[in-house]
Amino acid sequence: MQENLVIVESPAKAKTIEKFLGKGYLVTSSMGHVRDLEKKEFGINLEDNFQPNYVVSPDKKKIVAELRKQAKNAELVWLATDEDREGEAIAWHLKEVLKLKKDNTKRIVFHEITKEAIQNAIKKPRNIDDNLVNAQQARRILDRIVGFKVSPVLWKKVQPSLSAGRVQSVAVRLIVEREREIINFTSKSSFKVVANFFVADKNGKQSVLKAELSKRFEQKSAAYEFLEKCKSAKFTVANVVKKPGKRSPSQPFTTSTLQQEASRKLGFSVSQTMAVAQRLYEAGNITYMRTDSVNLSNLALNTAKKKITELHGEQYVKTRKYKTKAKGAQEAHEAIRPTYLD
Repeated sequence: MQENLVIVESPAKAKTIEKFLGKGYLVTSSMGHVRDLEKKEFGINLEDNFQPNYVVSPDKKKIVAELRKQAKNAELVWLATDEDREGEAIAWHLKEVLKLKKDNTKRIVFHEITKEAIQNAIKKPRNIDDNLVNAQQARRILDRIVGFKVSPVLWKKVQPSLSAGRVQSVAVRLIVEREREIINFTSKSSFKVVANFFVADKNGKQSVLKAELSKRFEQKSAAYEFLEKCKSAKFTVANVVKKPGKRSPSQPFTTSTLQQEASRKLGFSVSQTMAVAQRLYEAGNITYMRTDSVNLSNLALNTAKKKITELHGEQYVKTRKYKTKAKGAQEAHEAIRPTYLD
């Protein structure tokens, strides 16, 4: 009999975790969700408090059968899916489908796939979070209701094959409202005057000082008229003061800022960015990539402090603790960061 069975969502994640746990643990994958709402029917009983009707997905029947065998032969089953709504729902569905007993089923979570994080999670198992599961179920049920009820209206009134959704329909409305604002916006032109002054120092070396007039001209002709008057004027650079510049570092990555930066610097789409981040996470190279938090753990801060001190000296070390400003941020995870600084 296998002592411990650990179930995660993906084979890549399973492979990485198995290296850290060693003998006595079999790490396997559910390949994502194993159940979903019935597709042939509506899948929701609106008359019975929106009760969902879940069925095992056709492409997951073999996986579920194999997981049942493995769970039956294990002393303990560890549900190690991600600590978010989807991950918690996968863990709950596995518990239900595999008919796992409470006394030999453990729920573990971790924000990074490292040996220390996995071992700490094993030491501190918890129960499945029903609130997270219910939140995921509510979203899934709303997806089905909106899609089934509104999409047929679009086919009749607008165009066949169009779809509506809990998220996409709201996003489309925001885009439409913004486009209407753009169409109705009346632009006003203004003109600014900028001058470059060439100043020589004591050694004759020239520097360029850029000056910008604070006033804006509504007419281009007025700006040129001002420039003509400036031609006969004399300008004096009374003093040149050099001050050290200061620029604060950017906050650690959240999911949204990672996507924005990948788009700006690499031209990546959101799906490309998340696919790469998923692979990095599953390989144990970065922390969990779905987060709205900019916080870093004390372990991460201390590791970074030690590494910077080794490479550059203690004078370059200043520990910063960031706080998330966004309202409603869940902050279930750390910010996205490398797991190792070697």
